[in-house]
Order: sequence, then structure tokens, then C-alpha cells
Amino acid sequence: QVQLVESGGGLVQPGGSLRLSCAVSVSRLTLDHYAVGWFRQAPGKEREFVASISRNGDGTSYADFVEGRFTISRDNGKNTVYLQMNSLKPEDAAVYSCAAYASLYRDAYFNTAGAYNDWGQGTQITVSS
Repeated sequence: QVQLVESGGGLVQPGGSLRLSCAVSVSRLTLDHYAVGWFRQAPGKEREFVASISRNGDGTSYADFVEGRFTISRDNGKNTVYLQMNSLKPEDAAVYSCAAYASLYRDAYFNTAGAYNDWGQGTQITVSS
């Protein structure tokens, strides 16, 4: 069983930064067996991919709208995956959720929601002056 809990959301001004954390609790395997992704969903819009990271952290992928502003990273020893978000824009406002998938491949990452089996509840990001 896998449980994911996001934190770090809140209200930030345009141009500001936030760091989201995804704390992962696993019962049988360790976090280094899981690829992790971040997704977001704004009101009235479909959920969309934000970033993903491979089991070993060597592989990362980002949505086009990120444009170098976000960085995904992981600390397997702390069972936590991070999403550092800089230069935030009003259009980045959404509920951000992390998801995990027990991948066979250490350096594979996954950009589609359907690849993931376990999801957190999400954390709200509001970008407003």
C-alpha cells in the first residue's frame, strides 16, 4: 500500500516561488522502487501533467508550459519528492497532486496520469497579487 501526502501549497504573488513536497509512505517496497509524477487541475479544466521523475532521479520530464521554471527532485532516504516552482504565474493556480508507480525500470519516467496507481489528495496553489 502506498500513501502520498502533499504539502507546501498556499497563496503566492506572481513571480514568487513555492516548494511542494510529496511525502510517500510505502508498506512493502521502498520509495526507490517508484517513479513519481506531479499533476495539476484547475477549476473547470482537465488534469494535466506537470513533471515526472524516475526511480533513481536521473530521468526527469516537464510539461511545455513549465519553460524551465519548475524543478522536480527526490530524496529517497527521506521518502519525499519535491517540486520547486519559481516565477509563478496566475495561470499556474491549481490543485497540485503527486502520484506514484512501481516501475520495473530505474531510469524511466511517465507523463500520463493513467500510468500511476496511487495518488495524493492534492495541495492548492493560488497565484494572485
